[in-house]
Amino acid sequence: MTLKCVFYLIIDFLCSFISQNVGFSLFTKLVFIFLLDNRLKNKHIMQQTNQTLSTKSEALIAKENKYGAHNYHPLPVVLDRGEGVFVWDVDGKKYYDFLSAYSAVNQGHCHPRIVGAMVKQAQTLTLTSRAFHNDQLGVFEEYVTKYFGFDKVLPMNTGAEAVETALKICRKWAYEVKGIPENQAQIIVCENNFHGRTTTIISFSNDENARKNFGPFTAGFIKIPYDDTAALEAALQSSTNIAGFLVEPIQGEAGVYVPSEGYLTKAKALCEAHNVLFIADEVQTGIARTGKLLAVNHENVQPDILILGKAISGGVYPVSAVLANDAIMNVIKPGQHGSTFGGNPVAAAVAMAALEVVKDENLSENAERLGIILRKGLNDIASRNSLITLVRGKGLLNAIVINSDEESDLAWDICLKFRDYGLLAKPTHGNKIRFAPPLVITEAQIQDCLAIIEKALNDFK
Repeated sequence: MTLKCVFYLIIDFLCSFISQNVGFSLFTKLVFIFLLDNRLKNKHIMQQTNQTLSTKSEALIAKENKYGAHNYHPLPVVLDRGEGVFVWDVDGKKYYDFLSAYSAVNQGHCHPRIVGAMVKQAQTLTLTSRAFHNDQLGVFEEYVTKYFGFDKVLPMNTGAEAVETALKICRKWAYEVKGIPENQAQIIVCENNFHGRTTTIISFSNDENARKNFGPFTAGFIKIPYDDTAALEAALQSSTNIAGFLVEPIQGEAGVYVPSEGYLTKAKALCEAHNVLFIADEVQTGIARTGKLLAVNHENVQPDILILGKAISGGVYPVSAVLANDAIMNVIKPGQHGSTFGGNPVAAAVAMAALEVVKDENLSENAERLGIILRKGLNDIASRNSLITLVRGKGLLNAIVINSDEESDLAWDICLKFRDYGLLAKPTHGNKIRFAPPLVITEAQIQDCLAIIEKALNDFK
């Protein structure tokens, strides 16, 4: 029994005792009535999950806790194998993966074509740095620019690096092309954004957990509400020094917040009218996740700068990329930006294989079709179980909102129950649970997962 469970048992006892004794003051009784009310709202905490960790799992988790920085709070499960939509823990138990490494393994775990491309290239040449040319980079650059319809690409490694790269390109374009006075450029961003955790990026975050005690922060950003074109227009009109608008087509980390129909189209038109760069962060939403190759494709919007990562490598190797046309990308000159590993031969080979899989296996179409089935199934469950207050998403990027506040542990405990029944998911922003399986999932597997989800939720009725 956890300390939290013991605490609530004590509260139960004290509340019962005080309610039966007239000698206590009204204030004391009110305090304990509040505690009892809170206890009832969180009665799910007393529910114990069926699965206990094996000695092997506990030992491996203990090593992470002892020797690793505590910058993550993983679900207590230790995985050692993955294939397609499934992962296995160190004890051989099989799970559906409903997170896909935050949409990095859209093509499924360990896709043989992608792994094969990595192994083949790794046996020949892995890294030259950009001090020399290699025989894969130019081939990849031609492939990826034609694939997404841009003139040029700047390859990097991680999503946060790609966002930082896009911000630098935008600022440099603002000074050298638009004519904004040096060091005066401003970039508009949205509240509740998630673009990474570098110092510059958290400078315009409103996640205080990510910001506290990491200042001083980088200036030059204007924050506006998401999905609010009136606020965007006002910000654009507020200064002649606006260089760009950085936006997630769907806010994934915020709980899969899908904007109003037409938001992206209107935002792009406003940016064009004010000679401001529209920068789409598709690190999580891109590469077929939402039912189109890019989430902006749902509204036929072409960004001025496109940021990609995660599934551009199928989760096999760290690869990210920033794409733009010559009028923007040509502001970058030798020595002004770079990465030792960015554009390395293995990354290039892996990314091309990963993008070929997306096209050859029709993953956009699969995500669109199965996303509709998944959301219908989730809404059907919601009609029978009041724990789900909202279902939202697009393609196979979806979330349910749990009937609790963001400070509650209910969503976490539900995810533990999902784990016990063979499905892995993770809460975001407290009371939201994201459902994002690999795009190779089948309709029969979706139905199987819906049954698991309902079974787990019913345990909390």
